[in-house]
Amino acid sequence: MKRIFILLSVVFTLIFAPVLRADEGMWIPILIEKYNIKLMKEKGFKLSAEDIYSVNKACMKDAIVHFGGGCTGELISSEGLLITNHHCGYGQIQRHSSLEHDYLSNGFWAMSAKEELPNPGLTVTFLKRMEDVTDKVMEGITDDISASERERRIEAKISAITKEAVSGTGYVAVVRPFYMGKQYFLFVNEIFRDVRLVGAPPSAIGKFGGETDNWVWPRHTGDFSLFRVYAGKDNKPADYSESNVPYKPVYFFPVSLKGLNEGDFTMVFGYPGTTSEYVPSFHIDMVKNYLNPKMIEIRTSKIEIMEKAMNSDPLLRIQYSAKKSGLANSWKKWIGENQGLERMGTIDKKRKYEEGLTQWINADKTRSEKYGEILPRYKELYSKLREYNLVSNYTNEVFFNYGAEAIGFARNIKTLEDLIKSKEDTDKITMAKVNLAAFASGFYKNYNKETDKKLFVAVMNLYSNSIEEKWQAPAFIKLKNSCNGDFGKIVDELYRKTIFADEDKFKSFVSAMNNSSIAKLQKDPFYILAKGVSDFLAENVRTELIRLNSDLQKLNTDYMTVQLEFASDRIFYPDANSTLRVAYGNIKGYYSKDAVYYTYYTTLRGIIEKDNPEIYDYDVPARLKELYGKRDFGRYTQGGEVPVCFIATNHTTGGNSGSPVLNAEGHLIGINFDRAWEGVASDMAFNPDQSRNISLDIRYALFIIDKFAGAGYLLNEMKIVE
Repeated sequence: MKRIFILLSVVFTLIFAPVLRADEGMWIPILIEKYNIKLMKEKGFKLSAEDIYSVNKACMKDAIVHFGGGCTGELISSEGLLITNHHCGYGQIQRHSSLEHDYLSNGFWAMSAKEELPNPGLTVTFLKRMEDVTDKVMEGITDDISASERERRIEAKISAITKEAVSGTGYVAVVRPFYMGKQYFLFVNEIFRDVRLVGAPPSAIGKFGGETDNWVWPRHTGDFSLFRVYAGKDNKPADYSESNVPYKPVYFFPVSLKGLNEGDFTMVFGYPGTTSEYVPSFHIDMVKNYLNPKMIEIRTSKIEIMEKAMNSDPLLRIQYSAKKSGLANSWKKWIGENQGLERMGTIDKKRKYEEGLTQWINADKTRSEKYGEILPRYKELYSKLREYNLVSNYTNEVFFNYGAEAIGFARNIKTLEDLIKSKEDTDKITMAKVNLAAFASGFYKNYNKETDKKLFVAVMNLYSNSIEEKWQAPAFIKLKNSCNGDFGKIVDELYRKTIFADEDKFKSFVSAMNNSSIAKLQKDPFYILAKGVSDFLAENVRTELIRLNSDLQKLNTDYMTVQLEFASDRIFYPDANSTLRVAYGNIKGYYSKDAVYYTYYTTLRGIIEKDNPEIYDYDVPARLKELYGKRDFGRYTQGGEVPVCFIATNHTTGGNSGSPVLNAEGHLIGINFDRAWEGVASDMAFNPDQSRNISLDIRYALFIIDKFAGAGYLLNEMKIVE
């Protein structure tokens, strides 16, 4: 099999050939020396590729963590102090909050190590090394085997590779595909399990502007939080213990107080989630015209209900803040994504590219025989995939993703039920009950029955009207028929009957649960729905979706191959896949629309200008207004004002939240947290004129820590460069 080595970037904006765009791309750290360092230095970078990634010496990669599996964080002191986004730490902050200690509204600052708060379940992951293992994975994989057999063999190879890589080390390993399965890399990681909350500004700073300003520039959000990584006395990962000590990293980032200027070099180093730069037009059509509209519709309804509840009661604000924020982030992104794809005419450009590609394929008999069926096969596959994906995504959105939460929660009792049915030993059953009760405590802490009733009625109506009846679970159809589609008529009765909408009722049931209880459980209306919907998806959707995606994976690999041959003079970057990447560019403003040009940074003055005590998301804290009124800015100024956020041309996506933004010397100048609205579609189509990553200026974070919170002692841990 012909090997295609690492590649560089494509945006389908010309009719026939992909074109490399300035600052586009998310690059593999181990290959920076080979493909990027020359261009990076031309743009202003002053260090070496080995300063970014090395297995022989301490380097930047040793200060980067995959935070909680979904964000990025970075170490900023020799005592394990870590900074990430406020929205990345939001769930932890929310879990520590109560009416008595409302850390969401008031912020939290540990003034000593003893006050730092543990976060059970939160982990941070350090990359120890990475390695190209394509030859090992693809050995014996030929074109004549079926897609399912190919996948089975690859999974077996990967399992053996990861097991061997970490034998006797205490590390964990994963292998990830690149270029739609044309290349595979091994990642060996070290995971720390004791991570404590050190500080977070109030939401009026950390989420200033709320969903109104989300995905928008200009931005004035102080989106940061502080944690500390703890280890055992041997500096190795350990479960939480009071005897643990702050982790001693081999590298941490110096923090820069130097000013930022337009044109300055910037680098983002983090864990971008997923992008789809090389997919065919059929994929974008599915996302834009089938999936996004329906998902936007249902999330609009759920968000409106949660917001109304949150505005009615301080406790409900605490309970639903993280849920609403999680739903709204993707919801608004999908809206902007659709607008961007429409504005750029992305589907038409992809189709024109595919026409040129087809002409090139058909011009050669060998190519035609090898690649001629790829695009027709895509068309056939996506005609099915769009339906199965919509049913799967929408059904899960209704029942299992903050739709009717009591229904989603009901699934968690299935494991205990199975243990009791199989007559497992008493100890196992007892432990399962203890674990389920503990999990339930966390669930009910952030649950409100009356709000859930409103969500239930809304999502049941949407499911009834938006999904064809042939794709509706029989358990739902039976319920719908019982009330003639009037879910408001039966909602009170259902919530009275179920054990899952009341903490005391649920825990009492679990505590006494035995074989005789199972009959009662199987009559519970929400357990019937939860199990019925899960079984329906498993039997009628998931199996076929797995098969379609298996066929798609093989087709994607072939499509990537032909694109590489078609544009053999181009260098392609791999799509993001939640592995460590480098993006680089420059600080730069942009034209939003005719006659509207946005400059590259915002200041505290803009926060004061937006102040509105009548709107929760714009109610500036009195202490911040006091500091501004006194011009008590300390050393955290530029042009006489405190800088808050800035934009640059780095290519980022979800997962880059919390990533360090570094200057030419490798000093920390900001924390990446968002993208500008006009460029949100960059996951599928990078727009160099308007794609901008939005970052918190590190000087604003230091200003808040020092002047606002009075936690300046934390700065003493840092290496500050002025």
